[in-house]
Amino acid sequence: MTSKPVAAPGWTGPTLATDSAAAAVRMFENDRASAALGMHVITLTPGHAVITMRVRNDMLNGFAIAHGGFIFALADTAFAAACNEDERVTVASGAEISYLRPAREGQLLTATAHRRHLSGRNGIYDVQVTNEDEVIAEFRGRSRITSMSAPTAVSPEEKVSPQEEVSPKEEVSPPDEGA
Repeated sequence: MTSKPVAAPGWTGPTLATDSAAAAVRMFENDRASAALGMHVITLTPGHAVITMRVRNDMLNGFAIAHGGFIFALADTAFAAACNEDERVTVASGAEISYLRPAREGQLLTATAHRRHLSGRNGIYDVQVTNEDEVIAEFRGRSRITSMSAPTAVSPEEKVSPQEEVSPKEEVSPPDEGA
């Protein structure tokens, strides 16, 4: 399968013979956060997903390495893709991550998620995040299947393409302490 931008205009998601990951496909069609971070879906099958993201300059912390929040977001996105295995909406009930090595600007990070256990409405998924050469983080997510319906797709003009520039928010002054 070739890489497809998350939520890019016209993207219909990976073709699945059973269409078993319907909730995940609809989720990515509406996922503005993953699109704004430049994430790409490489593989999407029930219980398994591979998502990539290139580390950009605006993702670096004060030590010139990738901010852990962005690595967590990538791992969490792969987890979300893997646990939305059918038409039922599945959400995180908890997650943790261990950072093993830093990621640097320009590196392509790959998050590979696998289902470890699924019983009733609860699941456990492990995600390994690598740079081009080595494991940089290990993530474990706990999922819960809900009774929510998968969202409807947004129109193509409402979607955010990973190639669009993300502009920083206006700077906001802290409130007056005397107010």
